[in-house]
Amino acid sequence: MTRRHHAIPLQQASQESPMLAQLMALTRESSERLRSITPLMPPMLRAAVQAGPIEGDCWCLLVSSNAAAAKVRQLLPAFEAHLRTHGRQVNRIRIRIQK
Repeated sequence: MTRRHHAIPLQQASQESPMLAQLMALTRESSERLRSITPLMPPMLRAAVQAGPIEGDCWCLLVSSNAAAAKVRQLLPAFEAHLRTHGRQVNRIRIRIQK
């Protein structure tokens, strides 16, 4: 028996799989959170920060270096307050350094 594998669009796959749909929604939410706080970051820092995973009420930011992480740590209270005032459920932001 020959099986043929057909590629399907990601949108269709997410509609057929609740787990994939949830993952896509979390990814979209994480990207929207980053887009929301980007204006609060110094321009030189923006390229060093990426949206990371959301785990419950904790969100993770991925940063490219220790220096960027130190600066982001200083900005965390402003980020958290900004997200809360814009209706995002964030109680804590974690920082993870990408190597």
